[in-house]
Amino acid sequence: MQMKSRNSGAAGEGSAAGQEQMKPVEQAERETLMMELSRRVQETVRHSSWWERRGIDCTILTAAFISLPAGFLLLSSSEPLCFLLGLLIMGFAHAAITVKGTHLASHGALSESPAWTDFWAIFFIEVCGSFSARAGVQAHVKMHHAHTNVIGLGDSSTWKIPFLPRSIYLFIAPLAVPIITPIVAFGQLKGQSVFQIVRTVACVCVGFFSQYYLLRSVSGLSWSSALIVMHLCRAMFSLPYIHVNIFQHIGLPMFSATSRPKRIYQMTHGVLNLPRNPLLDWTFGHSLINCHVEHHLFPFLSDNMCLKVKPIVCEYLQEKKLPYQEDAYLSRLRVTVIMQGQHGGLTARRSLVRVPAGPVGISVWSLHVLPVLAWVSSRCFGFPNSPNTCAVGELGKLNWQ
Repeated sequence: MQMKSRNSGAAGEGSAAGQEQMKPVEQAERETLMMELSRRVQETVRHSSWWERRGIDCTILTAAFISLPAGFLLLSSSEPLCFLLGLLIMGFAHAAITVKGTHLASHGALSESPAWTDFWAIFFIEVCGSFSARAGVQAHVKMHHAHTNVIGLGDSSTWKIPFLPRSIYLFIAPLAVPIITPIVAFGQLKGQSVFQIVRTVACVCVGFFSQYYLLRSVSGLSWSSALIVMHLCRAMFSLPYIHVNIFQHIGLPMFSATSRPKRIYQMTHGVLNLPRNPLLDWTFGHSLINCHVEHHLFPFLSDNMCLKVKPIVCEYLQEKKLPYQEDAYLSRLRVTVIMQGQHGGLTARRSLVRVPAGPVGISVWSLHVLPVLAWVSSRCFGFPNSPNTCAVGELGKLNWQ
């Protein structure tokens, strides 16, 4: 199984070039690549309207909230089809709010005002996502994005339940994420100020009990039915969510903390785009699906702006003979299942290869850390180190041994 790259020859050239001493002129040119791309992207952003920069994504999130009353009312129906429709509406709305909303809020992509940025981060991550805003931003923005695929920093190398077989890990364990999330959130309060602890506990409780109360009073459900419906809504998209976060980094280079490449090399070699999907584009956002490379290069952009600058980024990377990696969802799933079967479970295999900026490692597993659900998964369903290795032919093309 091979991953598609729009510059298949660039990886091999980069690997060979990295073994030689770079000339000063070449090194100076490489240091300006990210600056040149940034200028092109910033120019596009400056000429974009507020509607393009933030309005479209804010409208999608607003629509998710507006759909909630219909969901609660439909859940009160005794008709199975109406009840199912209400459940689906609640599930879609919850996914959009807690995945797309928390992700954009953690990056400050919903507002230009620092005060509103802090407010939306607390609202989406703590009230809606049942997690600590401070811990979420720290794990996602300050660790994962700052140290993408850097071993021990931006990767997910912690595995707390290694006994799980692949089928349970991929298709059953993610269903427990809604339960695990608040538990881990309270565990992350250690070391925080009294104000932050009280705020997080209060916000998580407000979000949880508000939904519970509305299911009891508006939908007329019993306490047990309300809890079951809450879990079903919150776990509805947990499977593709965990899958997406695995697929975008699986089998890609892992970098040494002491010898990492320049940012543009780090992100283009260590990140992968999935194809567009109408369902996931709306609920997860473009930056997590088909514009993940763009998102890692420019994390401050909203989902719609990532989509708008996608052609610019793709054209530039091809022009500079840098990889622009893409692969299909089902293809990534097959790769995941096959590698798990071949290597006897969930293990991370790393070996050193070279790109233009120095040695990196190749990891079968690298789970993208998000502010809420994926951050929890990275701690509870991460991936371990292993003495086993995989041989690497060229970046973007793995020869598993």
